[in-house]
Amino acid sequence: MVDESKNIELTEDDLENKSKGQLIKMAGQLRDRRNELNQMASDRASKRDDLNAKTREKVDEAQEHREQRDELNEQVQEHKDKRNELNAEANELFDKVEKLKSDMELDEGKDLEELEEEIEQLEFKQQTEVLSSEEEKELIEKIEGKREEYEERKGKLDQNEDLEELVEEAEEVRSEASQHHQKVTELADKAQEHHNQMIEAYREADDIRDEADDMHESFVEAQEAADQHHEDFVRVQKRLRELDKEEEQERKSERDKKKEEAKEEAEEIYQKFKEGETLDTEDLMKLQKTGLL
Repeated sequence: MVDESKNIELTEDDLENKSKGQLIKMAGQLRDRRNELNQMASDRASKRDDLNAKTREKVDEAQEHREQRDELNEQVQEHKDKRNELNAEANELFDKVEKLKSDMELDEGKDLEELEEEIEQLEFKQQTEVLSSEEEKELIEKIEGKREEYEERKGKLDQNEDLEELVEEAEEVRSEASQHHQKVTELADKAQEHHNQMIEAYREADDIRDEADDMHESFVEAQEAADQHHEDFVRVQKRLRELDKEEEQERKSERDKKKEEAKEEAEEIYQKFKEGETLDTEDLMKLQKTGLL
């Protein structure tokens, strides 16, 4: 802000009624205050320009983060597309696996691990519990039945290399899809980080821009005050020139008046001379000055 208490006020009454000396003093005060305000305006303009430059830097920084975010998002989309493509491929392969199992009747009944666990539980019961001959016979038959089922199912699996290869291929494709999913997660996190940095840079740019706008208003205020003081300084200078002209006119009028009076006096002296009166030295000098002698 401009300290208005230091400003110099000039009124029409000042111009009309102040003396020449007072106006000269006021002109000096106006000039000094004008120069002070011009320097103030210059300093504020410089600070405003610095702030505008910082605003542009922050906007450029935000734009860089935007570009990096967009580039990462493109990569995220590429990995998403590849992941989805691979998952679709893996699903087709696993569907084929299930179809092969169905064709081999492997989808009916229990799997090998479950059968193996049941056999171990039955054998443990045989070894640890006291059973009657009939109970033990039934248990042994049951264990043998489970073993036969186990071997039958294991034999079917071992004999079908296509199924193993298909399962392995499906798992490899699913693993590759998981790798792309991992990349999606990593790149999306980085993109979000750049997005957050972009938002922060834009926020800082807005704050600095507001500060620059305030500084510009302060610059305008100081410049307008300086311009007003300059305008008033010019008005005082103009008034001083008018006073100088008035004084010169008064001096000229006074000179003309004295010259006319001297001429009239000389003509009177010359008339006396023509009438034969004797003239003293002073009268002769007056005639010489007016060119009558």
